[in-house]
Amino acid sequence: MRDVWSAPHHPAPVDAVAALPGSKSITARELILAAIADGPSRLVRPLRARDTDLMAAGLRAMGAQIDDDGADWLVVPRPLRGPADVDAGLSGTVLRFLPPVAALAVGPVRLDGDARLRDRPNAGLLTGLRAAGADIDDGGRGRAPFTVHGHGRVRGGSVEVDASASSQIVSGLLLAAARFDEGIELSLIGGVPSMPHVDMTVTALREHGVQVTATDRGWQVSPGAIAARDVVVEPDLSNAAPFLASALVTAGRVTVPDWPETTTQAGAQLVELLTAMGGEVTRSTEGLQVTGTGEIRALVADLGEVTELVPVLAALAAFADGPSRFTGITHMRGHETDRLQALDEVLTAVGARVRQLPDGLEIEPGPRRPAQLDSYADHRMVMAAAVLGLAIDGVEVRDPGAVTKTLPDFRERWARLLGEPVGAPR
Repeated sequence: MRDVWSAPHHPAPVDAVAALPGSKSITARELILAAIADGPSRLVRPLRARDTDLMAAGLRAMGAQIDDDGADWLVVPRPLRGPADVDAGLSGTVLRFLPPVAALAVGPVRLDGDARLRDRPNAGLLTGLRAAGADIDDGGRGRAPFTVHGHGRVRGGSVEVDASASSQIVSGLLLAAARFDEGIELSLIGGVPSMPHVDMTVTALREHGVQVTATDRGWQVSPGAIAARDVVVEPDLSNAAPFLASALVTAGRVTVPDWPETTTQAGAQLVELLTAMGGEVTRSTEGLQVTGTGEIRALVADLGEVTELVPVLAALAAFADGPSRFTGITHMRGHETDRLQALDEVLTAVGARVRQLPDGLEIEPGPRRPAQLDSYADHRMVMAAAVLGLAIDGVEVRDPGAVTKTLPDFRERWARLLGEPVGAPR
C-alpha cells in the first residue's frame, strides 16, 4: 500500500519563519564543476536530497571523490573512468548534466533510472553530444537507458542543438565544454525554456574562471581549466514557493531568511508573482517576508521561465478572485510527470474548473471539495497539494514521499510552519 498524507487544514493566519536548505539547481551545477575542476572544492550547505544525492553518486561511480564533512561536501577531482552505472532516478539534471562528463571518462558509462525517466525527452542532448564527437549508444530512442562510451576526451567545436524540451540540455553541454579539446560553440535550433537556468549556468562557469561568450545564436565556451572554488550554496528559492504561498492562502505572514539580494535562481521571480497575486512583499535584515491581505488575485502570465513555480501558483489560482491563465509552459508535459495533465486532474478534483491550452492552463475557482490526490511521483505536486489543503479540509495525498526528490523533510517543515506537532497523526 502507498502512504497517504492528510494535508493539514489551517484556516487561521500563519505567522512563521521558514528556513530552507540549499538550492538544488546551484548544488547540481557546483557538483559537476567541482568534479572536473583543477583542484579540490568545498560545497557549503549543499542540498541533500534524492536528486543531488544521485548526482553525487553518479560522479563517484565515475571516479570523483566526494566526501561528507558535516553538512558540507568536499570534492576532489580524480581521473574519470568506466565501466560505471549511473542511476538518475527521476532527475532531469542527472539525466542531462552527467552524459557530457561521462564522455570525458575512459570506458563505458550507462545511465538509467526510474520508469518515468525513460519517458523524459533527451534527444537534443544526445544529438548535441554526438556532434561534439561523443560515442553514445541509445538504440535510436533519444531517451534513457543509454551508454556513453568515453574515450577520455571530447573534440567539441561547433554544435547545433534543439533544447526546446529543456534548458538542462544547454546547461549540460556548457558545464563540461571547457574540458572539450575545442571548447564549444553552441547554437540553438529554436528557443529554449527556463532561460534563467541557463543564465545560472553561465554565471557559475564564469565564477570558476571559464570564458563564456554570448553569441547571436547561443554561447561559446573556450577550452581551458575550470578553477576549483569553495561555494556557499544559497537557499532554494523555488522550494520557498509553498511556504510563501501559505501567507496568501491564510492571510498570514511568512519570512524566508537569507534571501539573496541578487541571484540567478528562477525562484526569485516569486517576489513579482506573489505581489501580482495580492501579497505584500518586503525585505529586511531578517529575510524576505510575504504577508497575505485576505485577497488572492487571478494571474495572467507567461510562466515559461519559471515552470517549477507553476504547480504552487496553480494551487493559488484555485482560490483566486477570477480566472487565471498560464501560458508558455508546454514543456511541462515532459517533467517528472505531465504536469499540465496532473494539475488539471488535481485542481478539478478539489472543485476548480480547468482548461488545458496548447501551451498552458486556464484555471477558474469553483466550489471547494475534499479529495484524495495523487502525487504523480512528483515533488512539486505534493507541494501544490499542501497549499490546497490549507483552505480545503479533507485533502489527502497518495505517495507524498515523492517530495524527497528536493526536500526530504517537507512534511515536517510544513507542520512547523503551521505550528503543529511534527509527526502528529491526522
